[in-house]
Amino acid sequence: MNAKQKIAEMIDAKQVQFTATADQIWGTPETRFATAESVKPFLEILDKEGFTVETGLANMEHSFVATYGSGSPVIGILAEYDALGNLSQVADLGERKAENEGGNGHGCGHNLLGTGALAGAIGIKDLMEQEKLTGTIKLFGCPAEESGYGKAFMVRDGVFDCLDVALTWHPLDTSMAWGLSSLAVYQVYYNFKGISAHAASSPEQGRSALDAAELMNIGVQFLREHIIDEGRVHYAFMDAGGESANVVQPTASLYYFIRAPKLDQAESIYKRVNKIAEGAAWMTETELEIVFDSACANYLPNQAMTTVMYENLKEFGKLNLTKEDQEYSQRYYDSLDDATKVSLITRARQMNPTVSEEEIQRLGTLPVLDNVGPLVFSSATLGSTDVGDVSWVCPTAQVFVGCEPQGTPPHSWQWVANGKSSVAHKGLLAAGKTIATTAYDLLTNPELMAKVKAEHQATIGDKKYQSAIPADVMPK
Repeated sequence: MNAKQKIAEMIDAKQVQFTATADQIWGTPETRFATAESVKPFLEILDKEGFTVETGLANMEHSFVATYGSGSPVIGILAEYDALGNLSQVADLGERKAENEGGNGHGCGHNLLGTGALAGAIGIKDLMEQEKLTGTIKLFGCPAEESGYGKAFMVRDGVFDCLDVALTWHPLDTSMAWGLSSLAVYQVYYNFKGISAHAASSPEQGRSALDAAELMNIGVQFLREHIIDEGRVHYAFMDAGGESANVVQPTASLYYFIRAPKLDQAESIYKRVNKIAEGAAWMTETELEIVFDSACANYLPNQAMTTVMYENLKEFGKLNLTKEDQEYSQRYYDSLDDATKVSLITRARQMNPTVSEEEIQRLGTLPVLDNVGPLVFSSATLGSTDVGDVSWVCPTAQVFVGCEPQGTPPHSWQWVANGKSSVAHKGLLAAGKTIATTAYDLLTNPELMAKVKAEHQATIGDKKYQSAIPADVMPK
């Protein structure tokens, strides 16, 4: 039995621990930096497994780094465990139904992501113990990936400067290496303050903060025509001034996400949005407070390391799905609209150009995919992630593992419902094996490590990472 097969067996031997932890985190969904319950099982297991654990990194109480080994190379593994607001969902149910109305839910699978990373760190640690390998493994617990960007604060504070490389993964509805970039993003609050008054008897004495917020949104709507095609601007009302229509609203608050392929492009759009907000305040004679929340950089995939991770995904990332797994997942496939189902056939054809039409039809209608997609590197962008900031300071690679129902999107009730299933559990174990075996390649192949680092230096060139988060902004 070779070393990688040993790793896989070691992870399987502890699978009950990993899947129970994922389910425990699913049951205590917490958002942003307030992840006190979600982080607990990590700290307990890592202490038991012989890691040295440090908490409270970068002014975040519920962050951590767990270290095993010593010397070079130093390999980082990134774990996440935050959930999303208003995505509570009854487990295993094939329709939208909140478990706790208005509550949180793991709609992006971070209960799986974190425990898959944990499995990877423990898997490579166990082999290092057995074979007396030198090197250092560091598992980082990173809150607030969904909103707040904990890793961006950690990068700003130099937490990852010690790393030679970083590895991670993410659940998805298809298995593949992440060879794309991501969108840089600024997250900003725009708070307007006006003067209340009776809306009927003395409206002239009022100054409406709600008017200011609405005018700002109208201005940004016109701005969208004049930014780059890849730019994205989203908003949510955090405060609409209260529930009384007969009062001139004295307060209003908006939360904006401003995205673009590069940080400097996002910053340019951000400055224009600020001008629109200032103009809205002038028009309504209200006061404006701009509060910078967080930001993250675009992701830089390292092709050399991603290629190696992809090969391990093909070997160890298969889920070995059963008939019962597919029957279970059928409920989520049945919840899709017809257009989405048709698009899955098209995707299957694009991703598998050499297979028969019969096989394309099978792949396009499977409730859960049972194959690994092709390796593709592209300048296209996909969402936003604070893994991007890490990728600027050290070579970074990640894979997708297709343990979510085919055709269902991230941040959906289907992902929450699926989060404790056999399919989900198989996904986190496959991810752990892929991460651990890639770490083994990096620990034992100096030529690979040199190639990975040389590529990273060539990609960065003379561009120096500079955090977009102002020095006086703290995680909150």
